[in-house]
Amino acid sequence: MMRRLLAGTTALLALPAAAQEADLLIMDYAGFEDPRYHTAYAERYGGSPDYSFFGDEEEAFQKLRTGFEADLAHICSDSVPKWTEAGLIEPWDTDRVAAYDDLNDELIGAQSGESEVFYLPADFGSTAIAYNTDEVPAEDVASLEVFKDPAYAGRVTMPDNVADAYALAYLATGVTDWTQATEEDFEAATAWLREVHPNIRTYWADPAELAQLMASGEVLISWAWNETYPTLADEGFPIGFEREPEEGSSLWVCGWVNLADGPGSEDQVYDYLDAYYAPSSTRPLLEDGFGHANAAAMADVSADDLEAAGLGEVSGPVLAQLPQSADLRERQIEAFEMIKAGF
Repeated sequence: MMRRLLAGTTALLALPAAAQEADLLIMDYAGFEDPRYHTAYAERYGGSPDYSFFGDEEEAFQKLRTGFEADLAHICSDSVPKWTEAGLIEPWDTDRVAAYDDLNDELIGAQSGESEVFYLPADFGSTAIAYNTDEVPAEDVASLEVFKDPAYAGRVTMPDNVADAYALAYLATGVTDWTQATEEDFEAATAWLREVHPNIRTYWADPAELAQLMASGEVLISWAWNETYPTLADEGFPIGFEREPEEGSSLWVCGWVNLADGPGSEDQVYDYLDAYYAPSSTRPLLEDGFGHANAAAMADVSADDLEAAGLGEVSGPVLAQLPQSADLRERQIEAFEMIKAGF
């Protein structure tokens, strides 16, 4: 919404573009508010939009269901069917997204509706085994079964996040495409998580907490996002990141959904997307451990830089955390909460 000034007459003068007032509220994970990720937006509107942060997407979902209003949300792709079925999001006008044709189509996954696009990929990363190389031999992390190893009881952790937990469990039980998971696959993955639970020191809530757990030596092994690797390596911590255990690793994919009936400016929603997808965002995202969904911009990133960010190519199996059915995701949420409670 453009501010207007009364300049000694009855005429209303619009402020220049660089000083337009931001009128946008984004629901997001903490950390993605970094202005380096949306420089063109900040320049146009004189600063960043407002943010409402959430710890996990179920929290954000329930908040919206109880009447909270925002314009844009940054969620991972496996949540999209549930949000779509609940009527929380509306389709994108892809003609208004300048970089749409440059987006990595391998990150999009199945879309709800025959011709409507409810989800635009934004960023991606690896989830694999982070471990203390001074305390844990490399051969011990050659299999995901290390999470059940009694030798590391009380010294392992995993995310307090149902998608990451089940990605790990499906891989450990032989599933590399969770969109095709059967009832037997779900039951096997759930049983595996229940077996691991007694070994868990804690379920980490954010990367900063995980970095502290590992740096203090409290935790030796974690199912971790790749950003943990460069963060601790830069601090001189003896960190390894095993992306090729025999069962495989996972690929998380998060993106943008357009919240239905958002109270702010729809023009600013699309301006924000254009800023986030701009090539100027690629390097800052990569430096922080995130791959950019703008495939054209990522094409200029060297293999060495990808490897340093924990995003290099792997030869083993990869489970892509693409959209699941809302029913399966709901069952996973319920089961994971029971496991964490000790049942």
